[in-house]
Amino acid sequence: MGKTASLRGTSKFGVRQITVVGMLSAISIMLGLSGFGFIPLPTAKATIMQIPVIIGALLEGPLVGAMIGLIFGLFSIVQNLTSPTILSFAIINPLVSVLPRVLIGITTYYAYKWTLGQREGVRIGVGAVVGSLTNTFGFLTMLYLLYAAEFAATRGIEMGTAAKVIYSIALVNGVPEAIIAAAISVPVVAAIKKRYK
Repeated sequence: MGKTASLRGTSKFGVRQITVVGMLSAISIMLGLSGFGFIPLPTAKATIMQIPVIIGALLEGPLVGAMIGLIFGLFSIVQNLTSPTILSFAIINPLVSVLPRVLIGITTYYAYKWTLGQREGVRIGVGAVVGSLTNTFGFLTMLYLLYAAEFAATRGIEMGTAAKVIYSIALVNGVPEAIIAAAISVPVVAAIKKRYK
C-alpha cells in the first residue's frame, strides 16, 4: 500500500472524505428504505447494507468507514422506532445496532492493511469479508449478551438454547453476506483505486 493510501487511514476529514461519507451513507439508507438491501437466499435473507461502510473504509480509511457505520447504525434505530419488528426491543439499543456498525469500518480497514501480499484484489476481499462478519457476529453477539432472555421468549425457546439459535443465524446469514460483500467490493474498490492513482 502506497504512502497516500496509508495517510488516508490517519488523516483528518477533508472535502473528499466528507463527500464519501455523505454519498455512501445515503446509499446504505436507500438500500434499507427500498428493500434492495436484502437479498433472499434459499435458507436466509442476506443484507448488503454493510457494503457502503466497507467500501468507504477501504477507500478512505477507518475514520470514514466508522462514520458511515455510525450513520448506518443510527438509521437502524430510527427505522425500528418508526416500523417496529420482533427484534426492535434490542435494535433500538445503540450497543446492538450502532457499535457493531462503527466497528465494520475499523476492522475492514485494518484487515486490508495487515493482509500480506501484493495482490490488491485479495487484500480488498479479505477486508470485505472481515468487515461483513464484524457486522453479523457483532450484532448477534451484542443481542445475545444483552437480550438472550428476551430473544428466547420471542422465539419460544429455552434460554439455554438461545446461543445455539443466535449463532446458527450468524453462520447461515454471515457466510453468504461475506461472500456477497467481497464479490461486490473487490471490483468496485479496485476500479476506484485505479482512478485515484
